[in-house]
Amino acid sequence: MNPKNILSELKRRNVYRAAVAYGVVAWFLTQLTTQVFPFFEIPNYAVRFVVVALAVGFPIAMLLSWLYEFTPEGVVRTEDLDPAQARSAQRATGRILEFVIIGVLLLVIALLIVGRLPFYRQAGESISRKSIAVLPFENFSPDKENAFFADGVQDDILTSLAQIGSLKVISRSSVMQFRDVASRNLREIGKILGVANVLEGSVRREGPRIVVNVQLIDALHGQHVWASHYDRTLANSLGLQGELAAEIADALRVTLSPEEKARVEKKPTLNPEAYLVYLEANQIERNPDTLLGDFKKAEQLYLQAIALDANFALAHARLASTCAQVFHFYEPTESWKTKARGEADTALRLQPNLAEAYVALGQYTYWIDGDYDRALQEFEQALRLSPNNADVGGLIAAIRRRQGRWQEALEAFERSQTINPLDPNIARNIVFTNTALRRWPEASRAAERMRAMAPASLVAKVQSGYVDFWWKGDTKLLKSLLDQVPPDVDPDGVITGVRWDVAMLQRDYAAARNVLQTSSLSEISYTNAGLTPKIFLEGCISLAQGDTANAQKALEVARPVFEASMKEAPGSADRHANLGWLYSFMGRKDDAIREGQRAVELRPESKDAFDGAIMNCYLALIYARVGQKDLAIQLIERLLKTPGAVDSVDYSITISDLKYRWEWDPLRDDPRFQRLLAGNAP
Repeated sequence: MNPKNILSELKRRNVYRAAVAYGVVAWFLTQLTTQVFPFFEIPNYAVRFVVVALAVGFPIAMLLSWLYEFTPEGVVRTEDLDPAQARSAQRATGRILEFVIIGVLLLVIALLIVGRLPFYRQAGESISRKSIAVLPFENFSPDKENAFFADGVQDDILTSLAQIGSLKVISRSSVMQFRDVASRNLREIGKILGVANVLEGSVRREGPRIVVNVQLIDALHGQHVWASHYDRTLANSLGLQGELAAEIADALRVTLSPEEKARVEKKPTLNPEAYLVYLEANQIERNPDTLLGDFKKAEQLYLQAIALDANFALAHARLASTCAQVFHFYEPTESWKTKARGEADTALRLQPNLAEAYVALGQYTYWIDGDYDRALQEFEQALRLSPNNADVGGLIAAIRRRQGRWQEALEAFERSQTINPLDPNIARNIVFTNTALRRWPEASRAAERMRAMAPASLVAKVQSGYVDFWWKGDTKLLKSLLDQVPPDVDPDGVITGVRWDVAMLQRDYAAARNVLQTSSLSEISYTNAGLTPKIFLEGCISLAQGDTANAQKALEVARPVFEASMKEAPGSADRHANLGWLYSFMGRKDDAIREGQRAVELRPESKDAFDGAIMNCYLALIYARVGQKDLAIQLIERLLKTPGAVDSVDYSITISDLKYRWEWDPLRDDPRFQRLLAGNAP
């Protein structure tokens, strides 16, 4: 048969039109099912079935279009029609097929328009198509101790993606609650986190080999965007996070600048053993609670990593940050100061474009030098190198808070929470800021959110309970939250300190003694800038009971510890305040006032609105204990109206603290003190 005759016959019988109509309808149905089925949580195999059925149906449809025609009497075989009827039926069939094609094309156009509409998160804001959350990776390693490795791979990918300015990347802290793969609903996760895409993965490590599987998923439609499999030796996988970041960017149609490409593809180290130790340190340091024991363990591991590779710039930078945090939160000594600065400088020398090095230098300049302007410059440079770095925004907001720009700081933290809605560290700062402003309902709601984000966090429980006490003068919530903590969980003695404090607030001195007796620790976390000797708290119980003789014996034992602590860090306002506090309980009036005033001089409110107010709270308590009632009441009256004069132990100035704490008993009968309480009921 002449091929031209075949082509003419195909055209005459509308096979071409049928093919076009079938193709358009098939494409429309494929797009429709891939978008609608995930919405109703219909399994992916149903979508695959539709695609296969449409492919199988194509040759069948073409055969039917060759054999049959539409007529007023119905579907009739073409061979059964006379030529005139056949031509009329074929024209009618052609028109029907043309209408079908036009109609479906209009639906396709509508679908494309809908597909380009913004994706909205739960709060109502539109979601950028170039946004991503990297969910916790599954650990398929036989040794479950390798869980830190899976978390480390996830964190490294996040760190690399954070350096891409055109992407919005959700912080690690916001995604950790989605660790349970079986319960993940990717569409809901996308809406909650405000991202259009999620990356899932698994890691299997056996000896020197690792296997990593990753898949990038469109959270809106439940579609696989891209997937990859890597089977390598550990040594050959050291640049894997950069490769993944570049491939993910390409899948999301994000163009990397040459600088970004160079940064994400930079291998952190060429030593696989150093990399393993680094990953373990990094995961310990990222626990939800900033505990001294965790920091010191991480410090030792970073040092091991650096011993294995002295040129490991990222390890130097992380070590610098760790040292700065230990100095700021726990031990403000010269050794931590020197190490923090030295490691930050080393990291920058080894890798001048390392964002984490600028973060560490900013933390040093902020927390240790107290140079806010210079610290802000370092943080801005870190953001230029890593625009999605979740830590920097919080640090900048914290500086605004210390500058007394309270509302600006609160708004900055709230903006950060909008970007990373499930980050407990941001929630904690919102709690602290609202607490400092005495916005009790807002602080309580923020604390409740923090507990929901980090149910294992001790800080979340403790802070939430104290907010309720400051607001309502009631320790029931604090006590109930402490009861949820297992008996064997007491890092740094922090739970012992809070349980003791609750008993003292309730004037249950027998319970307070029992709390201390059941703890095997000789020092516990109670005051700032260091651990507190347990004997000091025993002396406080005796003093509250009016047993001055035994109180003085216990406090005398504690005195050398407080004095040595101050001499170790003479520039620490907290340690001078703690020593003045001790002296006031011992009745050493002049020494107590000297130390309290020195603390205020070192940390004035004009320089530090956050901690400066706390130093004046110490001073007010010292005045009250040594008989300087006029000075104490005058200072209390001002501090009740001063933002920042609230912390989680007994040197806060709130109405509830003044009402219930034994330390303020020397003022209890003073009419001026009573008027303060009556005029500012919680």
